[in-house]
Amino acid sequence: MSSACPETVIVLDFETSGISPDSGDRAIEIGAVKLRGGVIVERFQSLMNPGLRINSFIENYTGITNRMLQGAPQAPVVMRDFAGFIGATPLVAHNASFDRRFLDAEFRRIGRQRSQEFGCSMLAARRVYPDAPNHKLATLVSYRSLSTDGTFHRALADAEMTAHLWLAMAEDLQTRYGLERVSFAMLRDLARVPKTQVGSYLARHR
Repeated sequence: MSSACPETVIVLDFETSGISPDSGDRAIEIGAVKLRGGVIVERFQSLMNPGLRINSFIENYTGITNRMLQGAPQAPVVMRDFAGFIGATPLVAHNASFDRRFLDAEFRRIGRQRSQEFGCSMLAARRVYPDAPNHKLATLVSYRSLSTDGTFHRALADAEMTAHLWLAMAEDLQTRYGLERVSFAMLRDLARVPKTQVGSYLARHR
């Protein structure tokens, strides 16, 4: 159990048919883990049938095929279940603007609206690990020597790795700056702090 990051947060990841829900792209898989006291206590994963065919690039990129989606639950069913899973718990994603757009779009389709805020592990990592080669999830997992089974671009695997990254950042900040704890709000807001002001921002939280 991590004393650095005791709050409950849900870390999620979508696999999708493309890059923009505004262009008609849809979510095809959702994976999420619930972190409580620095430990994964629940998981949620489901393919979701979007009612359209995905192209061969997406099939090859994710390993999710049209045949798999044909047998998957309909997207509205999955999203209603997922809405119950997340409740009002704060959310985290890697490149959160992408996942936020798809979550909000899929929620609109079922008449739901997200109430909670998102934290972005990618933007936070730019401040915590400025010397990393880049801030893609796979790169950061390797850079920080985080546990992985080598699976990428599947929703639950990426959500779990993002959760481990979120905890690692909290623990590293706690050690580096002598912080008692690292809150969701602190990591969320760190992404917006100019690079030159990171030290002074964190010093104010000692």
